Amino acid sequence: MLCQRQPVYRSSKWLAAVRKIETCVICGAYGVQAAHRNFGKAMSQKTDDCLTAALCPSCHSAIDNGKDMTRDERRAILDKAICETLAQLARMGLIEVKA
Repeated sequence: MLCQRQPVYRSSKWLAAVRKIETCVICGAYGVQAAHRNFGKAMSQKTDDCLTAALCPSCHSAIDNGKDMTRDERRAILDKAICETLAQLARMGLIEVKA
């Protein structure tokens, strides 16, 4: 059974919240970008905005274009960074559960 494709989640509020995390979740450098997950996307289409990590430009570039790691290594690091970003957003009170 095939699942229907869900619309891509876009939220400027979500991306702004990710950028409120002051330091990179990988290396701790100041100044972050919201880096989208590089897996499960179509050509020239980014994944859902909720699958972003707070990364400095250097780590973002290394994950997107790094030649020192395999694709699987880069994906694993980014997935861990996304989980850490979600945890920090929750700790900062920037994620709210609607009842």
